[in-house]
Amino acid sequence: MNEESKPLGGKILTKPFLVCAFFAAIAAVLLVKRFIYGIGAVSNLSDGYPWGIWIAYDVVTGTAIACGGYSMALLVYIFNKGEYHPLVKPALLASMFGYTLAGFSVMFDIGRYWQAYNLVLPNYMQFNSVMFEVAMCVSLYIGILWMEFSPTLADWIKAKGLQKMLNRVMFIFIAIGVLLPTMHQSSLGSLLLLAGKKVSPLWHTGFLPLLFLISAITMGYAIVIFESIVSSVGFKREIETPILSKVAGFIPILIGIYLVVRFADIIIRGKIGLIFAFDLKAVMFIIENILYVIPLVILASPGNRVKTRQLFIAAGTLLLAGSVYRFNAFLIGFDPGAGWQYFPSFSEIMITLGVIASEIMAYMIFVKKMPVLPSMRHA
Repeated sequence: MNEESKPLGGKILTKPFLVCAFFAAIAAVLLVKRFIYGIGAVSNLSDGYPWGIWIAYDVVTGTAIACGGYSMALLVYIFNKGEYHPLVKPALLASMFGYTLAGFSVMFDIGRYWQAYNLVLPNYMQFNSVMFEVAMCVSLYIGILWMEFSPTLADWIKAKGLQKMLNRVMFIFIAIGVLLPTMHQSSLGSLLLLAGKKVSPLWHTGFLPLLFLISAITMGYAIVIFESIVSSVGFKREIETPILSKVAGFIPILIGIYLVVRFADIIIRGKIGLIFAFDLKAVMFIIENILYVIPLVILASPGNRVKTRQLFIAAGTLLLAGSVYRFNAFLIGFDPGAGWQYFPSFSEIMITLGVIASEIMAYMIFVKKMPVLPSMRHA
């Protein structure tokens, strides 16, 4: 096995890149409108729904999808599974973009964005606030991800001395990089604890921090598999099925733990009857958990884990399951009271698509210009 990474090379302005650029351009125009005329000009947010699709996707869901680097760091550096090291750098790149854009996107969603610097002013720090902990940890983790990627940047500019120096101290950043997502992913669940009875009992539980953390780690492994297959097909490279099948072996265990905690909690709290109400919340709960069961069934079979098609379906379904769970918890299951309704505006949806498109564009540029993907596949 050769783990040396090399730039892919090739044209930047391909058809997929231009399609993404189109959506990014629309989002840029809408953002100009947002910053000139205010958040109300482009969103359906209100006092009842102070967070909407931007927070639900860009921060709550987007950072979980971007947990590939965190999940692989747990596997490689904490559990000492060095055989998975070829997957670390691509996962780190995707995490770096996902978290960076999540942090950037928060500026769309806060009303007084010009006062965002208050986060780092000691007089304004709320050390007992879960939201402060999430904001600070995410901000620090963005910096850590860029530091973890810095040896690749040094390699790209041929600064071998700088690369060696960075590699010698990288263990510090890796350790911090494992700690911070553990904190803020669980704390995203804690945010909903504060909402109390405004969140449906189908999602409001004392196990929210644990469930959010497990789902984030699971989504991290799913995005590693999904991104690897998509990039291999898109860039016409050999698919890493042998090593991906090994990563997929951890997923059924995590899903099993998640589902046991999820349903045992609902049964113990006596809320199982809410599932059979068949209202919107109940239907979305059922869809959410069916989506979790599908990859569990697929990946429970060792034979399916060595089939690229089954891996792709399982990873994609699992990403959708985790996303639906988080959207359900923060939007569908959230009820601020009578008189309040929310559905994302056209501008909110297009800005979200623009953020996703920008991340894809950046990924394409980096893998084509920088040594990210391994020059030979893991055999």
